[in-house]
Amino acid sequence: MTAQLPLPAPPVGGGCRAAPVLKERGQREVFCGLTGIIWLHRKMQDAFFLVVGSRTCAHLLQSAAGVMIFAEPRFGTAILEETDLAGLADAHKELDRVVAQLLARRPDIRQLFLVGSCPSEVIKIDLHRAAERLTIAHAPRVRVLNYSGSGIETTFTQGEDACLACMVPVLPETQARELLVVGALPDVVEDQMRALLAAMGVGPVRCLPAHRIDEETAIGPNTVFALTQPFLGDTHAALERRGARHLPAPFPFGEEGTTAWLAAIAREFGVSADTFAAVTDAPRARARKAIAQAAAALHGKTVFFFPDSQLEIPLARFLVRECGMTALEVGAPYIHDALVGPDLDLLPAGPVISEGQDVDKQLARARAARPDLTVCGLGLANPLEAEGLSTKWAIELVFTPVHFYEQAGDLAGLFSRPLRRKSLLKLEAAE
Repeated sequence: MTAQLPLPAPPVGGGCRAAPVLKERGQREVFCGLTGIIWLHRKMQDAFFLVVGSRTCAHLLQSAAGVMIFAEPRFGTAILEETDLAGLADAHKELDRVVAQLLARRPDIRQLFLVGSCPSEVIKIDLHRAAERLTIAHAPRVRVLNYSGSGIETTFTQGEDACLACMVPVLPETQARELLVVGALPDVVEDQMRALLAAMGVGPVRCLPAHRIDEETAIGPNTVFALTQPFLGDTHAALERRGARHLPAPFPFGEEGTTAWLAAIAREFGVSADTFAAVTDAPRARARKAIAQAAAALHGKTVFFFPDSQLEIPLARFLVRECGMTALEVGAPYIHDALVGPDLDLLPAGPVISEGQDVDKQLARARAARPDLTVCGLGLANPLEAEGLSTKWAIELVFTPVHFYEQAGDLAGLFSRPLRRKSLLKLEAAE
């Protein structure tokens, strides 16, 4: 008898992949895609993100990053003045001047991203043409690319998606059989992931984004890629256009999701079940123990997800299957079946699955349901807290290390903390 790699048990009553989707197209509560720069600039150590935008854009980045005035961050803002907005100045000439000054002062920059914003898109500055012109002017020392971080039509995590997607066409070609892990992870989490794959004998392993432009990240027909974030739809499409093949799997949140994600890679690279068990049994046990301790306050409770980060579906799967919660509604800005389909297969049938948003209608459903925990954006959290509902800020789940085994207990703790806090406040009020 041959041992098999582990597969998650399907839910008894079936999953949500074939469930009807409530599609809403109304007023939305969204955050700006420029926020992706906050984690991307830490990841890519030779890159610089130049936002072409307003003073509001600059204030947003400065406050979101918490960067002191004396720091040298790897991002900045080329501020559009009144003359630019009125068409009285040549915006491209001014941009060329700003870029030349920046590169002269910061010779460590090897990749420069021109990031579009709401103001630059409204006045139709062609940053793609500017990037091509500036690449010619500053090659071979600097590569200039562009993407949109505007929040007009997107959710905030799509800033990372747009950034990675713009990098794919310029990556070199390779015929080697390699694994590409896609999605920005904190360095400590990436190191854990690489150690697990190396112990299984999987390699070579490349990452997108890489720390530096000269790391050997390349794409070709023998490249297989695994996504670590469920909001990378455009990057997924760009990689497939380059001939790479996607390994569909649940996302590596919690013990079950991490095991399923690793098992999909192990099957592709011929890792034996015995080797897989030898590598993963100990961290799996640690993850299960940590989740059980952190999730004690979650068992039997209900959760309602507003659409915000696109992490909602895999997180709902984690909370229901590993923390004992009941999902009432799982809303996502976009539902990309090729990406989140495996998580929908595992999410037990029952919750409303909604795509898009009509925020007033969704608020009415949440108020009627009175969930024990509501996962939502910053703009909704305080009003709902004032109405007596416990909330979790969705953006915190993007900024906090939550992937893979060693972070599984921390992930459960992020959700249980609001409920424990509410319970303590009730006890204090009763005394």
